[in-house]
Amino acid sequence: MNSNGSIIHLHNVVKTFKTAAGPFTALKGVDLHVQPGEMVSIVGKSGSGKSTLINMISGIDRPTSGEVYVGGIAVHALSEGKMAPWRGRNLGIVFQFFQLLPTLSLVENVMLPMDFCNVHPFRERRQYALQLLDMVEMADQADKLPSAISGGQQQRVAIARALANDPPIIIADEPTGNLDSRTAEAVLELFQNLLVQGKTIVMVTHDRDLAKQGTRTVIVADGEIVEESMHLPTLDEMMGLDEPVFHFMPEPVLVPA
Repeated sequence: MNSNGSIIHLHNVVKTFKTAAGPFTALKGVDLHVQPGEMVSIVGKSGSGKSTLINMISGIDRPTSGEVYVGGIAVHALSEGKMAPWRGRNLGIVFQFFQLLPTLSLVENVMLPMDFCNVHPFRERRQYALQLLDMVEMADQADKLPSAISGGQQQRVAIARALANDPPIIIADEPTGNLDSRTAEAVLELFQNLLVQGKTIVMVTHDRDLAKQGTRTVIVADGEIVEESMHLPTLDEMMGLDEPVFHFMPEPVLVPA
């Protein structure tokens, strides 16, 4: 945790790429705080900088200037040798195009992060992978290759793989971008279940309706955060809970004189 209680903190992050046409600044002094247990949706048009923003969080790319802290770790300062093990233990990454290895079975794909980070005892890895596949309703197809299942099913497996090392943070880049609306809803329901388990989720999406499924939306345009909004729970959601998820002070009612 950072000193301000956030689990993710970006401070004045600038990212400039070298291109044939000259320098291109994808992020322009971005500041962002994410609290534990939030599901933050990052929304913006293509080229707005939203994918670059989550690449800063995951350490897939590094800022030109500024600071990135995740769980109190200065990600921008990690060496290459420390970056991959840190990422494997602390982040679960869900990609738009699934990125399952085609020559490995589904259960082997889920076991792969365990083998890389050596988190679980070797003899327990397959059983734990099967439990994760069961959570996403794919255990009955564990020994199939990715090519034998649908895109929506592959995304379910990708989510199971992202959870292999029980990371506190899930990073998702357009996780429903290639799915039909029904399958997309199922994936978002999985994310809601992860929130109940205490995970923190940062999701990039171009769909504002899907973004509203989270607790907060961050809108990015031209490399800058231009708007942030909290999502109030509906009355139906609140009636189904012992306590509201969020606690807001009621706005004053103005009575005409």
